[in-house]
Amino acid sequence: MANSELLSGKLLREYQTIAAMVEIYCKAHKHNAKPVSDCQDFLVYAHTKLDRCPYGQDKPTCNKCPVHCYKPHMKEKARDIMMFAGPKMLLPHPIMAIRHLLSGRGPFPGKPPANQSNRHLRKNAEAQ
Repeated sequence: MANSELLSGKLLREYQTIAAMVEIYCKAHKHNAKPVSDCQDFLVYAHTKLDRCPYGQDKPTCNKCPVHCYKPHMKEKARDIMMFAGPKMLLPHPIMAIRHLLSGRGPFPGKPPANQSNRHLRKNAEAQ
């Protein structure tokens, strides 16, 4: 699995939410006996996209985001996972599920500010 220590704040919560959804999806599809590389690959991909999000910590939920950063097949995989696992999140992760629902109610974001992704901020910290 991807190294989630690189993310912080709202981006880390987003990653934890998608990781919980993938876990629910995989268990329901009998992937729990042997980790399916498809699910692991998706988590690594999602982590990378969150880390490189141009909105940084001001990231909106994906369905409200004007920037479409996922490749079409990964976007479809994310949609399948979220449609399946989203309603099932209330029992094992009620606070996470409610927080995710409420975060989607914010205002529609404008253009992302320049150089605000975690990757850019981390590079600046390493250079100092």
